[in-house]
Amino acid sequence: MSGERLRIAVTGATGFLGRHAVGELIRRGVEPVILVRPTWTATDEFRNIPAARFDVAAPPDDAFEQLGRPDTLLHLAWGGLPNYKSPHHFETELPTQYRFLKNLVQAGLSHLVISGTCFEYGMQSGCLAETAEAVPANPYGFAKNALHRQLEFLAETTGCKLTWTRLFYLYGKGQHPTSLFMQLSSAAARGDKRFDMSWGEQLRDYLPVEEAARCLTELALGGARAGTVNICSGRAISIRRLVEQWVEENGWQIHLNPGACAYPDYEPMAFWGDRTKLDEALQQNKGAGDLPNQIRTGPLRAEER
Repeated sequence: MSGERLRIAVTGATGFLGRHAVGELIRRGVEPVILVRPTWTATDEFRNIPAARFDVAAPPDDAFEQLGRPDTLLHLAWGGLPNYKSPHHFETELPTQYRFLKNLVQAGLSHLVISGTCFEYGMQSGCLAETAEAVPANPYGFAKNALHRQLEFLAETTGCKLTWTRLFYLYGKGQHPTSLFMQLSSAAARGDKRFDMSWGEQLRDYLPVEEAARCLTELALGGARAGTVNICSGRAISIRRLVEQWVEENGWQIHLNPGACAYPDYEPMAFWGDRTKLDEALQQNKGAGDLPNQIRTGPLRAEER
């Protein structure tokens, strides 16, 4: 298929990660079709980008055609966040998402790159590779893992190439207001004298959203079946050090108040991602040549399938 222009559609395109992914695709010379709600009003950054207008929960019969008959769908849409404990994730979101994606695959979608979550690993500690068992401990992680398994069965029977990415912690401007980064930056902008936080001893894996978008774009442009891939930095950092780093980098005049908040009860104290498989996949794409507008072909090694 080398030489054919790659058609990419993006769901969740106007969200925190999605808008960076769309920007990265455009920077690479690819004009995606984005999926937006019927009531959405285009902003300047999206004004000249083709858009399909319908809801994932109620897609039209010709949804695949309205999305431009894409070769690849970069699927970043998911409702009900950031309430990770809500049963909405498995009662409503899971069946809705599977029905939508199944219809696209049956209509002709050949490559699906989708965002999962590090919460699929559950309460496991340490450096987590994709070979670790998925034992989700909250409704969000459970629903994502269940969708992953459903799509694996669907891929086996249809031949659709599935790339399932497990996102670790992202940060950057435009993130949800309840995220750690936005709470801190908002407090600094208000001129707060102190920032209440936990003791900050927990170890996490944080990645700038721009880097996550670049990785997802590479996987989408690669056109290969990458299987399950962590999207992470591969490095552990304490929350205390991370917050201190953000304060220093941004020149915020605010004092930290550690110990004022409790630790979250839905995640272990110390876990981070193994980035080995991601780096191998990105290197393979790079080795396929600088063809951002074309479908790259080439067999995957057995361990990457």
